[in-house]
Amino acid sequence: MVEVIRARPADNEHQVVTLSGCDGRSYRRKPCPHCPWRMDQPTGRFPAQAFRHSAETAYDMSDHRFGCHMSGAKKPETCAGFILRGATHNVGVRLDLMRGRLDLDEVSSDVPLYSSYRAMAEANGVAPDDPILANCRDPD
Repeated sequence: MVEVIRARPADNEHQVVTLSGCDGRSYRRKPCPHCPWRMDQPTGRFPAQAFRHSAETAYDMSDHRFGCHMSGAKKPETCAGFILRGATHNVGVRLDLMRGRLDLDEVSSDVPLYSSYRAMAEANGVAPDDPILANCRDPD
C-alpha cells in the first residue's frame, strides 16, 4: 500500500510529496514531461527547497520515496526518474523489487536523466556543500 508520509510546501506554487510503500501499481513507468530528473528540462522549474525536502529519499537505507509531482498526494505514485536514478540504495524500493511489487523492466526513459539525486539537486540550485546532500548515496 502506498502511503503519503508528508506533503510540504516548497514555495507558494509547489509541494513535495514523500511516499512510503508500493502496491505494484503505484509507480510511474516513464518520467513525466516536466520531471525534474530529465536533463532535457530547464532547471529552476522547481525551487531548490523542493530538492532539499526530498533529499532524504536518496539517503542510504531510506524507505521514503520521491513522489511524482504530476500525481501529487491524491493519487500518489513513485517517480520513474527516481526509480531509475535515485533509488539504488533505497531499502523500500529494494524490498519491493524482491517482493515483486516493483518491476524495473516496466520502467524506462527515452531521454537522458541526471545520474544521481545529488546531480539533479545541484543542477536545480542546491549548493554542492549543502549539508542536506551529505548523506545522499550516489549509484555505484
